[in-house]
Amino acid sequence: MVQYSYDEGGAMSSYFVLTFLSLFLIPVTLSFVVGGQKHVRLAGCQCQPCIQHREEIRKSNKRTILHPQVGAKAAFTAVGWAVFAYFAYKVATTKSETTMYDPYEILGIKRGTTEQEIKRHYKRMSLMFHPDKVKLAVNETLEMVSARFVDITKAYKSLTNEEIRKNWEEYGHPDGKQDFSMGLAIPRWVVEGQNNIYVLIVYGILFGAGLPYLVGKWWFGSRQTTKDGVKSKTAEDFFKAIREDSGPADMFLLIAKAWGRESNALPAPHLKSDVGLLREKIDSGLGNVEWREKVDDPVAERALVLLYAHLLRIPIKNPILAAEQRSILLHTPTLLTSLLSMTTAHSWLGPTLNVLRMHQILAQAMAPETDRLTIFPGVDKSTAAAAGGDLKRLLRTLEEKNASSLEDVRKTGERWGSLELVDAGYKVIGEKVVTPSAIMQLVFKLRLTPPLAKTTANAEPEETDVDKIKQRLKLDDEADEKFLAGKKDAEDLEPGMQGSGYAHAPYWPANRKPSWWAILADFRTGKVVVPPMRFTDVPYSDPSRRRNYRTYKMQIQAPPQAGTFMWRLVIISDTFIGEDIGRDLPLQIVEVTEEQQADVQEDEISDPDEDTLAGQMASMRGGQVKRKADDSEDESSDTDGDAESDSSSDSDSD
Repeated sequence: MVQYSYDEGGAMSSYFVLTFLSLFLIPVTLSFVVGGQKHVRLAGCQCQPCIQHREEIRKSNKRTILHPQVGAKAAFTAVGWAVFAYFAYKVATTKSETTMYDPYEILGIKRGTTEQEIKRHYKRMSLMFHPDKVKLAVNETLEMVSARFVDITKAYKSLTNEEIRKNWEEYGHPDGKQDFSMGLAIPRWVVEGQNNIYVLIVYGILFGAGLPYLVGKWWFGSRQTTKDGVKSKTAEDFFKAIREDSGPADMFLLIAKAWGRESNALPAPHLKSDVGLLREKIDSGLGNVEWREKVDDPVAERALVLLYAHLLRIPIKNPILAAEQRSILLHTPTLLTSLLSMTTAHSWLGPTLNVLRMHQILAQAMAPETDRLTIFPGVDKSTAAAAGGDLKRLLRTLEEKNASSLEDVRKTGERWGSLELVDAGYKVIGEKVVTPSAIMQLVFKLRLTPPLAKTTANAEPEETDVDKIKQRLKLDDEADEKFLAGKKDAEDLEPGMQGSGYAHAPYWPANRKPSWWAILADFRTGKVVVPPMRFTDVPYSDPSRRRNYRTYKMQIQAPPQAGTFMWRLVIISDTFIGEDIGRDLPLQIVEVTEEQQADVQEDEISDPDEDTLAGQMASMRGGQVKRKADDSEDESSDTDGDAESDSSSDSDSD
């Protein structure tokens, strides 16, 4: 008969909880450790405003006792380990009630003791533990003494009586087979009849209401958010509002309207006066009020004011508005990504370029059509205008004035992201020409050459040895072919080669690691041919390296018809203003004729030469081989000679 024992003390359930918690806590904890090891401190702009800005960001992100900045994941992990420690302590301090019956242990003798020694030992224990001869202790009862003597007697009989010994050996107990007991890791009150209704109510709430609610929330939540990370309603409004002639002002208005929905922001009457003061300063800075004429929602107006205040570098004293401005700016890349999806869906080139360049002006806090030299520290509009857009001329002007900002401008120019396109072209693996609908790669090689970069003292002199030049070109071709055959979009950086690091962006509310977009377009039709591909970590130029660049690729499909397509590759930065580059890349699609295709197939299955190992093996198997031209001529001349001798012999016989 099976008997069920319930876990009233919670011993068995503790093991279950510990196992369940370990399945989640160990991977989550390891993610913190691995994530911390992957963090690498990047180099950045060394101008004083950028150094101060990075220090402010570091202090704001620093965790203290008063401001621990614990996220939900860390809090969940800490609570989980606290619960794990509690149950581990409970398991360690709980005494186990399950013991194995061992007559030798009960009698206190060793295994292998003879029967005579067992009898003598039992007599001594009987004199000591017999209920009639034992004096009861303070917390001891007669029943306890009697039970102990019964155990001693059973242990003695199990070792001296043949039948009892057999029961102990077969069933592990001197009394023979015992009832089977099964432990359940739940308390008794869970299954007691009077509590059935309450248990069913709890199960109904958990599985009938709670689980469907969580699944439904996840399902409808995922449907309400697009792959770009914005709400579906925001993406819908972007798609309806974007036009082929949309400019930066229109896009700023769309971002301001979308931010209220994305952040669930509400009107704030207590901020109305501060927003009004900022609005007046913006009107004065722009010289017009057209920027805000199309907005009527108070939340959207507040967001638009904060965006333009950032572009005009107007300081915000209200801490609530300052925090809100930071939130808007950090969310703009996500909103711009969604806008980019809408413009590329229409294949509109103009709006696509405007969206990409909006990243630049937000990163540098510059209003559109502002002289880009004002990005540099301490350079005002008049100084920038006098330089005429030339950075080196600006540097000479500052040197003549002995300006205090000269050193910061020089340091900014040493890390400025001027992009250089080393090479670009179309490649089809295994083919020399591009055929209709072929899968091809657009390969381009880039490096950063700052306008004020310091010259490298250990640069290698230009190679003049022809053999070494050929060897170098061969190694470069092998590296390019290996990269084309791989799956990565960017070539691995060589050991010791540094990426772009943090850019000069002292007004952006976070450390700014620059990235670029490569886009293939047809400027004659104003259409996007290939959607933008984003990449980062373009290395700075180092002439001492053999491959002083990094290679990137975009996989595209050639047009289905033959002809020449006048396309242009454009690369745009998301951080550096005025550093966009482009190159015309005409694509020639060649239609392969049937004769050319037959020639290719014939070359692929041609017979091996007679004097090669493959030809000898084929000849031994009776296959066809290519013979040398000299051998064929010799054979034909020998045959002709034989024919002539035969004919002459025939005539003689006649």
